[in-house]
Amino acid sequence: MKRYSNAKTYDSQTHSVVTIGTFDGVHIGHKKIIERLVESARKNNLESVILTFFPHPRMVLQQDSDIKLINTIDERIQILEKTGLDNLVIHPFTKEFSRLSAGEYVQQMLIDCLKAKHVIIGYDHRFGRNRNSNITDLASYGVQNDFTVEEISKQDLDDVAVSSTKIRKALFDGNITKANAYLGYCFMLTGKVVKGKRLGRKLNYPTANLHIEEDYKLIPKNGVYIVKSFIDSKIYFGMMNIGTNPTVNGTKQTIETHFFDTSFNLYDKKIQIEMIKRIRDEKKFDSLEQLQDAMQQDEDFSRDFINSLV
Repeated sequence: MKRYSNAKTYDSQTHSVVTIGTFDGVHIGHKKIIERLVESARKNNLESVILTFFPHPRMVLQQDSDIKLINTIDERIQILEKTGLDNLVIHPFTKEFSRLSAGEYVQQMLIDCLKAKHVIIGYDHRFGRNRNSNITDLASYGVQNDFTVEEISKQDLDDVAVSSTKIRKALFDGNITKANAYLGYCFMLTGKVVKGKRLGRKLNYPTANLHIEEDYKLIPKNGVYIVKSFIDSKIYFGMMNIGTNPTVNGTKQTIETHFFDTSFNLYDKKIQIEMIKRIRDEKKFDSLEQLQDAMQQDEDFSRDFINSLV
């Protein structure tokens, strides 16, 4: 998959099949669209292209927006690389770009830059200044500019019964099992391991304290989760606590993971952790001894669950 950071740098001389969207989560509904895109391109000897945008439009146009995204942009790229897509164009979304008229947008992006011959789009897609143009308008532009438009029907999308909004809600509710089912893969957190207060070490549960640089990344509901990570070419399972460590009167949210059966030093290493199942809410215990007992119970539950997966 070739990647472009601006539609103007797209350099293929072959005409393309294009689909457009933010694709946050790259969930099973998105993948249905991408499969259709890739299949159409291969069938017609064209290039498959996803045109997506970063930052998310709401981050630019709604300054007070507190939207959190399922994927960082790097995670989104990582997932899309596995889809068979030929080209990913991540165009910068700016206020200036948002002011393009529908006609300017079609001419500059779809025709001049991406050489679109066929566009696959959802029935509810809106584009142009103030999002005032729809798929009927796009089809009219297609007639004028020699490209065809294929509509993904409401029924097709409803059959999948999934949306990025539903996934965000599941994650905020701590329902990682539902979120993963909608995504078609395990929700992930990616960041650098930094030094924490080393409380876990005192309890015989040393943890990797994950710092996520992207403040727009959605962090699931506080609690204890079963997780896994691919580190140095090997899979490690563990348990993660997201929360404020109330037993020791903590106030700042941390993401701490204890990996089973290993004692490696992960400081300053960038790792990706996949979340498998939620065990319980974070609780405030009356003593560190009670906390340690709870962590032992969490470990026992986690190991039993992991063994059941094999």
